[in-house]
Amino acid sequence: MSELDVQVPTTFDPFADAKAEDSGAGSKEYVHIRVQQRNGRKSLTTVQGLKKEFSYNKILKDLKKEFCCNGTVVQDPELGQVIQLQGDQRKNVSTFLVQAGIVKKEQIKIHGF
Repeated sequence: MSELDVQVPTTFDPFADAKAEDSGAGSKEYVHIRVQQRNGRKSLTTVQGLKKEFSYNKILKDLKKEFCCNGTVVQDPELGQVIQLQGDQRKNVSTFLVQAGIVKKEQIKIHGF
């Protein structure tokens, strides 16, 4: 019994890798595309997280013309400018933003349902 190996637990941080990846603060900005259910079959698609250097009104104009839907740019105190489109346009908006070169496919997060 004199040969007991006692292992003292060391501190292990399971989130150390995640913190190391996030060290470049703001290096990976995501564009969030969400759908919000209104009443009945009506829905609303919101796009947030686009860079401030883009003209939201020009992007909105092209989106409206491309998908034959109405939309608006809303100023939110927490989120900044948010593009709202009528209907469920999540897939359409994501492909449009990638094809137009506004964002990369890896930077898009699609939420909802």
